[in-house]
Formats: sequence, C-alpha cells, structure tokens
Amino acid sequence: MVTHPHPGPLPGRERGNERGPRIQDARRAGLTQAQLARRVGTTRSTISRWESGESTPSPATLNRLIGACGLDLRIALAQPDPAEASLIERNLQLTPTERLDQLVRTVAFIRAGRAALARRRGAKRTA
Repeated sequence: MVTHPHPGPLPGRERGNERGPRIQDARRAGLTQAQLARRVGTTRSTISRWESGESTPSPATLNRLIGACGLDLRIALAQPDPAEASLIERNLQLTPTERLDQLVRTVAFIRAGRAALARRRGAKRTA
C-alpha cells in the first residue's frame, strides 16, 4: 500500500476540513464516487457530502475509506522541539485557573485577528 505523501493540508487547500479534499484526491486516482461508496458500504451522495466538507466520516469509516483508496495510514510521533522546552516548563507551572485565563486571552487574540482580517478583506472588495 502507498502512504499518502501529504502530512499537512494539500497545496492550495485551506486548513479546516482537510478530509474532504483528501478523500476526493485519493478517489480521483482511480475510483468514481459510486465505486468508492460500494467499497465502503455507503451511498454516492454520502461520499459527495464528505468530499464537499458538508459532513465528516467517523474515524472507523475514514479508516475504511483509506483502505478502499489503496492507501495506508501511518502516524509518526516526533520529538518535541527543544526550543519549546522552556514554554512547556512554564505552562506546567501554571495552575488550572491560570491556564484557563491564558486560553481565554489566546482565543480573544485569535478572534480579534480574524475580525481584523475580515475587515481588511471587506475593505479590499469595496475598493
């Protein structure tokens, strides 16, 4: 079996639902939606919904999809980056309340960044 060569998102694909595009790319290597559906034991419309990101297959079904496409799933664990060791140590010293506060601040920062990007994109469209 061949291992899928892409550990991250496929080129040109945004992060988020990466499974749909990967299912579609693997299937296009030689199977129609109907053929893949028969191999996995589902319907063509279900395959279509997975590929479009409308729904997501369960982990067990995803494993069957991988096998039906002639692929093999392998997960490798990597050593932690030594540059992050001090960050890990600092976070381990925090109390649960401090960790939660840090998480809340991080989420607020990310939301503010997304809002700024949305405003920027909106300004470019109106220009």
